Amino acid sequence: MPQSPATSLPSPKERRRLREAKSLSHADVAAKLGVTRETVRLWEKGRTHPRGRSHEAYAKLLNSLAKTEERPQERPARRHAQAPPTDGARSTTRPEPPVKRAAKPQTPTAVASSPAAVSGHAHHPSPSPPPPLPDPEPEAEPECGPDHEPGSGPEPKPEPEPESSADPTAAPAPDPAPSRPRTPAHAFDALCAHTAPTLVRQAYVLTGRRTLAQEAVERAFQQAWFRWPEVAVDRDPAGWVRAVVHEYAMSPWHRFRPSLRHSDAPPAEPADRAFLDVLLSLPPAQRRTLLLYDGIGLDLPETAAETEASTPAAAYRLLHAREVVAERLPDLADPGTLHRRLAELGGAEKLRPPTPERVRITGEHRARVWTRAAIALTTLIIGATALTLRTAPTHYEPPQAPGRAISGVPPRMGPGPLSYEDEELREKLRSYVPNGPHRLLPEPK
Repeated sequence: MPQSPATSLPSPKERRRLREAKSLSHADVAAKLGVTRETVRLWEKGRTHPRGRSHEAYAKLLNSLAKTEERPQERPARRHAQAPPTDGARSTTRPEPPVKRAAKPQTPTAVASSPAAVSGHAHHPSPSPPPPLPDPEPEAEPECGPDHEPGSGPEPKPEPEPESSADPTAAPAPDPAPSRPRTPAHAFDALCAHTAPTLVRQAYVLTGRRTLAQEAVERAFQQAWFRWPEVAVDRDPAGWVRAVVHEYAMSPWHRFRPSLRHSDAPPAEPADRAFLDVLLSLPPAQRRTLLLYDGIGLDLPETAAETEASTPAAAYRLLHAREVVAERLPDLADPGTLHRRLAELGGAEKLRPPTPERVRITGEHRARVWTRAAIALTTLIIGATALTLRTAPTHYEPPQAPGRAISGVPPRMGPGPLSYEDEELREKLRSYVPNGPHRLLPEPK
């Protein structure tokens, strides 16, 4: 039965991230929903999906957790949207800055303006206090007319009507607002064009192979196009594709491919070469955790959810990776410097991201080929099964018992030597004429 948009569930990784962000355990969620702890764990891994009342209760719980997480970011906007003071009173209070999460430090200006950033929302891993805000200028007092109620704010002034153009044949001015995507292909192309260059650089930082990085991004977007109805309604489509790219790029099965047995050419700069060697010496889990937290800028619960680990395990991996990098490269002990070097390492190489049209066409062609192969294999299995059923015996045939020796019966032997009488009879028979008419004549006595 199709699910309504109001009760749709986020991705399994997003479910786990929301639960860990509120410090809830599997047992807490299971107690609220009336299910077992193992059921909640399977829901977060994506192996099973809730149905019926469990689905609705689980969706309401996740929506409440998501709304609770978004409330701190909505409060400053509501405070600024309040009506101005009335009765000649002027506001002398300073507007409060928006609430920031402690897990996401502030981004320095130098890194934010870098065109070769590893991700679109990179930030500085070390927190820094925000600059003091200037006092707001005093607002004009609202004018109160006969039909104006006090405390309702100034009435909006009517906008002047645009003057008619002198030339009636002049072309109308273009609409400044960009047109929204109207088809799934347009939305997919926009996502691919916006995130593919960044994901290629991330895959190169994780693997050190240019061809594998481009292949990982192309395969990930093909999978996203196959499952576009699910990806389109996800809370973070770019994060969904990023997780698939990282998992494909760091798959251990690539070591058995003949084309990837030899390593690629190292970077041209000695500093980049040394930094890449240090990253590739780390275990894959620590390397990915370091990139997600220090390179991309995710907080610790999000990093743990994307790497399918607990929050303490992700923290230990991050600390160990930082210690190894700081030990071999002391210049990168500062998290801000490490973030900048991760951005520069991915942007220094000339990597070609796949085009959206090529991703869709290649993916559809690959899907057709695999579908036909699956149909052919299914037909072959059905034919072999039918032939087996046709030639199989219809009744039971008992097997023949093996032969055994019977006692008391003499063995069969060949003829022995001829006796004297047998020899005389043989000579007599040989002396007769074998053919001719005289054989029919009677013999004289």
